[in-house]
Amino acid sequence: MKTYVPQGYESLLSIYDTQKAISLLKRLFEDRLGALLNLYRVSAPLFVAESSGLNDDLNGVERPVSFDILRSDIRAEVVQSLAKWKRLALKRYDFHPGKGLYTDMNAIRRDEDELDNLHSVYVDQWDWEKVILPEDRTEEYLRETVKSIVTAICDTQDTMESIYPQLAPLGKLKREVSFVTALELEERYPELSPKERENAYLREHGTAFIQGIGSALRSGKPHDGRAPDYDDWSLNGDILVWNELLGRAMELSSMGIRVDPAALDRQLTLSGCDDRRELPYHKMLLAGDLPLTIGGGIGQSRLSMLLLGKAHIGEVQASVWDEETMETCQKAGIILL
Repeated sequence: MKTYVPQGYESLLSIYDTQKAISLLKRLFEDRLGALLNLYRVSAPLFVAESSGLNDDLNGVERPVSFDILRSDIRAEVVQSLAKWKRLALKRYDFHPGKGLYTDMNAIRRDEDELDNLHSVYVDQWDWEKVILPEDRTEEYLRETVKSIVTAICDTQDTMESIYPQLAPLGKLKREVSFVTALELEERYPELSPKERENAYLREHGTAFIQGIGSALRSGKPHDGRAPDYDDWSLNGDILVWNELLGRAMELSSMGIRVDPAALDRQLTLSGCDDRRELPYHKMLLAGDLPLTIGGGIGQSRLSMLLLGKAHIGEVQASVWDEETMETCQKAGIILL
């Protein structure tokens, strides 16, 4: 657990103005994202039945928070993301190609092992999902969608700065997206770890999409872990920006074109997860009973701290922190909510 305090850091907004700004920022971004991607807001679950197979494994090692429900034989899990639920919802709600949904996702990451400026046990993000056609399962469609998300982020920054001029010193995010594959990053920086590669690349390019996360690279290891049953590992990636205040790359979104039956079949075998084929959700997907989709998650607290010039994610969300973090922040004048 490590908290970095930028030299001479002072919040650009008071705690009162911060709360007002967070509310406005979220409304602005939701409206812009919905307009650019043709998304409609829906309600989403906080937890799902353990037996449904709808929860996500993320990197495959995180344990979901689970509990039993009184007077029933149901055991429920707090969602870790809504990737699978959203795809099922698109089918149930009769969404047609070109249209999608977005929702608030709140999660508890009990196994988060690097609590720091960007990582919290509490996760809040916009989860979104959109129905696509078979011919949309392409790198070009993926990249155009990435550009739309970055446009929504930058448009939101522009509006926030016009309302809160004190945010101007933060500087503009780079609208132009640099696209690079995880394999290209490994070849470019073979001596660096994946996170170090991200820092080196984003320091130079400002805004980037790192494509192809989940499958093993030439080193035999993936750039990062990704569950085998939602993204197609050849058509997914992360949106990152350079955070000048913290001097590091900052991931804002994990997203991708979702697995079709062939990709799911292949990735379940590669990851040694063939037992999931018997779960209800996976049976539907393998049978071709679910729509083809693209989707992802966009961090609400991360976007808020970035656009409001905050040094710590605890300045824009209420969570639980260890004593060392709280003491460090108190000494630095960083107010944790």
